[in-house]
Amino acid sequence: MPEPQAGRPAVIAVVGATGTGKSELSLAIAERIAARGGFAEVVNADAMQLYRGMDIGTAKLPLHERRGVPHHLLDVLDVTDEASVAAYQPAARAAVDDIAGRGGTAILVGGSGLYVSSVLYDFRFPARDEAVRARLEAELELGGVRALYDRLKAIDPAAAASIGQFNGRRIVRALEVVELTGEPVSGTLPEEPVLWREASIVRLGIPREHLVERLDARVERMWAAGLVDEVAGLVQRGLRDGVTASRAIGYAQALAQHDGTTPEADAIAEAQALTRRYARRQVSWFKRYPNALDVDALDPDALEAAVGSVAEA
Repeated sequence: MPEPQAGRPAVIAVVGATGTGKSELSLAIAERIAARGGFAEVVNADAMQLYRGMDIGTAKLPLHERRGVPHHLLDVLDVTDEASVAAYQPAARAAVDDIAGRGGTAILVGGSGLYVSSVLYDFRFPARDEAVRARLEAELELGGVRALYDRLKAIDPAAAASIGQFNGRRIVRALEVVELTGEPVSGTLPEEPVLWREASIVRLGIPREHLVERLDARVERMWAAGLVDEVAGLVQRGLRDGVTASRAIGYAQALAQHDGTTPEADAIAEAQALTRRYARRQVSWFKRYPNALDVDALDPDALEAAVGSVAEA
């Protein structure tokens, strides 16, 4: 296996809840590595940034703001495609190997916990069964997400707590795993994480009261930036048929506003509430990472020290 730049791990992961400044920090790290004669490239680990055209609602960095740093696994899916971590893992690891093979460092950036973990740690995903999944999805459609969530909570409370009661697609997947393996989905992940490749992990955090303010303001900015218009364009590209994309936080609410079924104020408020819940789950997920470097995202000195710590190793 190719070696990364001398003294530096193959992967630097920048993780944390939504709105903590992961993209900005990743660019600062890449620039510091370049200043020392190396190079780094970003590998996206945000499930919704995989989608072409889903830009405003995912806070995807436009090309002109990437400072010349190459980014991988952005805009690789149509909104009609289903995103899955099982498909993402080999693609992301191939990108990491490619970067390392050219003598560079991969910076894994994102807040989708399972996607990040699938790259960092050595675990495999249970097989799928289309018939079982179709039956569970039919139950979801007929009975609603709450009934399936309660079933999962009774079988695997750890998985239910991690997924939350609003993500029907992931609840279906968890129940599918239970049915196929006879084991809780949380039991399919390693209790003691084993790194796939040597990695440094930077975990960004913001005190809860400040994070809530930032998240609410972020959602408002997305609406002001034209999220509903973006959704209108995506409808023409099949957004309603997308199992994953159409249910994304912000997009589902903007779609309801576009359809005239939800007033703007209610759509924004719902997106804010769901974003806050999602951020809580992200914080909980990333707490499990051992040996991560904790950084106060509101402290410029701490951010600068983090850049130096991982980029100048």
